[in-house]
Amino acid sequence: MTSDLPTPSRPFRIGTRGSPLALAQAHETRARLGAAFDLPDEAFEIVVIKTTGDQIIDRPLKEIGGKGLFTREIEQALLTGEIDIAVHSMKDMPVLQPKGLLLDTYLPREDVRDAFVSPSAGSLADLPTGAMVGTSSLRRKAQVLVAYPHLEVVEFRGNVQTRLKKLADGVAACTFLAMAGLNRLGRADVATAAIDPAVMLPAVAQGAIGIERRADDSRAADMLATIHHAETGQRLAAERSFLATLDGSCETPIAGLAELNGNTLRLRGEILRPDGSESLSDDQSAPVEDGPELGRAMAAKLLAQAGEGFFDWRS
Repeated sequence: MTSDLPTPSRPFRIGTRGSPLALAQAHETRARLGAAFDLPDEAFEIVVIKTTGDQIIDRPLKEIGGKGLFTREIEQALLTGEIDIAVHSMKDMPVLQPKGLLLDTYLPREDVRDAFVSPSAGSLADLPTGAMVGTSSLRRKAQVLVAYPHLEVVEFRGNVQTRLKKLADGVAACTFLAMAGLNRLGRADVATAAIDPAVMLPAVAQGAIGIERRADDSRAADMLATIHHAETGQRLAAERSFLATLDGSCETPIAGLAELNGNTLRLRGEILRPDGSESLSDDQSAPVEDGPELGRAMAAKLLAQAGEGFFDWRS
């Protein structure tokens, strides 16, 4: 392995989206790999790839496709050998990878909570009837409407900087961001308050960075094994099996969070009608090795309770 390490003249290419947050995640990956192998930054090349989700920002995600909007072009570059690995926000990742690719490396998970951001209110409870809540997330929209049906929700797409500008322009009274993203950008001060998961359960895999590689690339596999965080992998295995069984996408309001206490894994899951008229949830624990099965069983239980058409937003 030592003789096959990247060098400044033959760098290891890290593929990423081009937003400030995506670049921060790629830089963290580079720093961790550099520290593991005592390599300079110049031994790595960060390759920015524009995705469909980045290019179309004036329409809701459900109108133009699902989670693959933020990964398809990056994964194509990985398959063709233009990059060696791809760094992703795990909450954006489909549960299935293209043939030939493998997602088996996770960095230590950041804060999983949603951040409430408002120039005028301390929390959702402080907002008056009819106040505009800005979010592009169907999960957040449904959770808001379940708890506060007197509020209105307006589409609010874009990266962190774009959404903060919209908020400053008065498009909405408040919005939500992920605390993980704010922390990685060094902008935790932006959050008016962090929302306890008991109040607003986060998206599946929120706060986690995943690194994808070609399945047959043994050099990348050996390098990534040194920075993989096993606990994050165990938590995501339960959450993503829950999501996969629900056939979750950007069109389905789903929340899920797994936490570890010793060898016990606690999984909380929630599904919501897109119009916020109903929410179903569950909370169970199991040995950590049974996490994926717990996720599947919880999803099946909630689907049985929900019945046909629960996720239909086309009414």
